[in-house]
Amino acid sequence: MTKRFDVATAPGHLIRRAQQIAVSIFAEQLAAFGITPVQFAIMNALRDTPDIDQITLAKRVAFDPATSGSVIGRLEVKGWVARQSHPSDRRRKLLVVTPQGLMALEGMQAAVAAVQTHILSPLSPLEQTHFVDLLAKLVQGHESP
Repeated sequence: MTKRFDVATAPGHLIRRAQQIAVSIFAEQLAAFGITPVQFAIMNALRDTPDIDQITLAKRVAFDPATSGSVIGRLEVKGWVARQSHPSDRRRKLLVVTPQGLMALEGMQAAVAAVQTHILSPLSPLEQTHFVDLLAKLVQGHESP
């Protein structure tokens, strides 16, 4: 008889649970802004790299390009993101954060920082550093060719 697989200690399960917890904390802390973690990542990337196309942006934030269109559409409805035609290719749309979006991002900074602190709060400062380093190594190891 084979040993029962313990899902509760499986890395995949623990990563999924940690992600659920992180999203829940983010949603709670940023409820007043009505923004999701993916929307925040997109806004942050656009602020740092204006005039970027949707496919390049999706790659930058590690998000599905097909789904990113609906996320960007919701940010447009809020007035936080705008699409502009490419100067030499009118079919290609470039994305920018609007002045309203920049103000919203600025207003979110303290709450987003508090979310990160809350997520890591069960760990000691040394454990927090190690945990983030190991997560970064795990992600980089799977993203590298």
